Amino acid sequence: MKTNVKKLVKMSVQGQVSPPVKGREYTVKHDGQPMVLPGVGGITYNVKIGDPVMDWVADHVEPGVSMKITGADRQQAAANAGLNTLACIGNKAKVISGDAKGAEGYVTGKHGGIEHVLVYFDEETLEKMTLDDKILIQGYGVGMKIEELPEVKVMNLDPGLFEKMNLNIRDGKLEVPVAGVIPPELMGSGLGAPSAYTGDYDLTTQDREIIKELGLDKLRFGDIVALENTDNSYGRCFKRGAVSIGVVVHSDCVVAGHGPGITTIFTSPQGKINPVKKDKANIGDFLGILSKEG
Repeated sequence: MKTNVKKLVKMSVQGQVSPPVKGREYTVKHDGQPMVLPGVGGITYNVKIGDPVMDWVADHVEPGVSMKITGADRQQAAANAGLNTLACIGNKAKVISGDAKGAEGYVTGKHGGIEHVLVYFDEETLEKMTLDDKILIQGYGVGMKIEELPEVKVMNLDPGLFEKMNLNIRDGKLEVPVAGVIPPELMGSGLGAPSAYTGDYDLTTQDREIIKELGLDKLRFGDIVALENTDNSYGRCFKRGAVSIGVVVHSDCVVAGHGPGITTIFTSPQGKINPVKKDKANIGDFLGILSKEG
């Protein structure tokens, strides 16, 4: 498959472990129940790529390490936007400070709203890391194109991971392995965002019957999924016949309109993507980082 990979720029982006954040108010569940739960940020030791995304006693929990550039001034916000745009799923990440200095991992997703980049490191590295540690990422993949299929837009995806997925074009469509297929009416928080090059949007899970009926209750962190009738070319919206592909990046949530987050990697408003359900349809299958428990 021909791509423009030789013309892409590989650029350093850097941040630090983002501490867990929590307001003093309760999180209110969609049925009105107030709850206090772990949420975003920090180093999450026991939630990993390949683990189920449902049924954690948590809200929007992020697997592995959450990172960003912290600070409220305009320059820091712009730098964090650069980090969130240039970091792509599958990019190499390296700890550059503290006891875990030199350890390497991979970007596994982006979480909008909190504007985190999510990174996998092995268990030994996680035990050595602290909230002060800095992480360097080789940002690579922005601007990638499939030359034989211009109707498919690529975003948030490392070219090396793209190659490892061993994708094919068949009958004029990009065949992509997926763990599940999601109808557009189940997509919620994140709709209307001006760009899908950062962040994610959520599979809403308040109707448990339809989630189980579609087999989406079995989703795992890192699963590749198809979004039917969904165009993510210039934001996120419903478009009949369009197809988008994304990666599940954070856990289920209790708040109305929320659920497991999905970061887009392919989109085609013309529907030039053919999702094929397969057993091995997780980024961990291609990066060799699947949780043993997954």
